[in-house]
Amino acid sequence: MGTLSVQELRVLRAAEIHEPSTDESGWLIEQLWAAGAVGLIGGSPKSCKTWLALEMAVAVASGRPCLGRFSVPRAGAALVFGAEDAPYQLKRRIESLARARNADFHTLEVKLILENSLRLDSEADLQRLRLTLATHRPKLLVLDPYVRLQRVDENDVRQVSAILSALRELSRTFQTAVVLVHHARKSAADRPGQGLRGSGDFWAWGDSNLYIARKREALLLSVEHRAAASPPPLSLHLLSPQRGSQQGQSPVCLEVQDGPSLEQELPSSHPALPGQTLQQRILSCLADAAPRPHRELRSAMRVRDKHLSQALRALEAAGRVQRTPLGWDLSPVHQ
Repeated sequence: MGTLSVQELRVLRAAEIHEPSTDESGWLIEQLWAAGAVGLIGGSPKSCKTWLALEMAVAVASGRPCLGRFSVPRAGAALVFGAEDAPYQLKRRIESLARARNADFHTLEVKLILENSLRLDSEADLQRLRLTLATHRPKLLVLDPYVRLQRVDENDVRQVSAILSALRELSRTFQTAVVLVHHARKSAADRPGQGLRGSGDFWAWGDSNLYIARKREALLLSVEHRAAASPPPLSLHLLSPQRGSQQGQSPVCLEVQDGPSLEQELPSSHPALPGQTLQQRILSCLADAAPRPHRELRSAMRVRDKHLSQALRALEAAGRVQRTPLGWDLSPVHQ
């Protein structure tokens, strides 16, 4: 029996590690997705996750700002596999997004994988994906959605970890950013990443994660990065063709809504100033009139009871507020 050839692991001093040149950006899409990052677009069904993934693909391929706002430092090809949409349906969506961003659809480097199925838990399919990435060298790979790309138990950490590790290895080998579309649970969570379905490995895996939540008729986009500050949440809406417009004249696309963040949910008697946190709003409210019962504070803030309680506990622990028989009040030292 032959002897197995074993090679030592590659090792290099930290000071010798290659850094990007000054003309290279650390972003694939400024503020939204890091260059070469793996991560998730998470959200409930029908929350426009696929629209957002295709918007990113069009932005990367065209070099046009994503969502009309976030710049793309260097354009490059995007590769998309949509397990729930026929190729002609994806084509129509991509063409609409390209038209919305004034990009030439016929020369756009967004390529579709045309297979009927792609299994991330199949070694054979992973090898085919590897060969495809080696041929096309995309800057962005979109896989949509995870639930249709495998047959393992999404709550099994070992099985999920094997799939996610394989995707990260492909990302590093081919310097390709990987966007994996995944569903969120129906129940609410303190942080969006905790609301993802299945193993906690999904949340831990992502270098850049985007989460979409519905707030009545609008959408709230939250951004999360492993190695960079995250921008404030964004309000989005899906722009549909106007009634009476000719087909092909009014493209469908996601747009950023300017104005107050949807985090506030409802009009407030103490609305947030730009950059103001909930804790700062509470302190301002109590400075105007105190003491105030919990229910009265909640009515003034117009936030969920859970969020208000968390903020009050943090302020109390910091010695900024105190509980009195009549309600919450500023601590004497801060009055």
